Amino acid sequence: MKIYTKTGDAGQTSLIGGVRVSKADIRLDAYGTVDELNSYIGLIRDQELTADQKEALKDVQEHLFIMGALLAADNEKSRMKLPGLYPSDVEHLEQGIDAMEQDLAPLKNFILPGGSTLISFCHIARCVCRRAERIIVHLSQNSAVEDLVLIYLNRLSDYLFVLARKAAMDNQIPENKWFPR
Repeated sequence: MKIYTKTGDAGQTSLIGGVRVSKADIRLDAYGTVDELNSYIGLIRDQELTADQKEALKDVQEHLFIMGALLAADNEKSRMKLPGLYPSDVEHLEQGIDAMEQDLAPLKNFILPGGSTLISFCHIARCVCRRAERIIVHLSQNSAVEDLVLIYLNRLSDYLFVLARKAAMDNQIPENKWFPR
């Protein structure tokens, strides 16, 4: 099987289910941004993290891959059985947030991104996650989108913020607090 098919040379692609759409379709922007987020999560996993943190992020990547498939499917035409997201997936993120926050000082200031490469990558991924969420909200105004997709992304952006704070603490890097002038 060749990696190139030439079927997208004219600016169209197929959704799961066979429907052809423009590569400028918001659905492609949605799952493309989720793919971008997944790549940033991979970049974070390549940094100095604990084995548990790396495993948790691999789990996130697998859920983002499922999300991409759900977004790439034409719900009306696809007969393919796709894996799904479950409330327990969101709960797992919440448990991860809660566990990290146990060690952190209460948040009293806004935090500016930066401090180390790992911390910055977490903040970049958080921003891409928020962008994916906004695009998918827009998509959901005209197409059916599973509720858990948005809930998972909303929680994931929180997870990435707390992971950045935890990385700062673990590496004894002062948080980059914002103090308005």
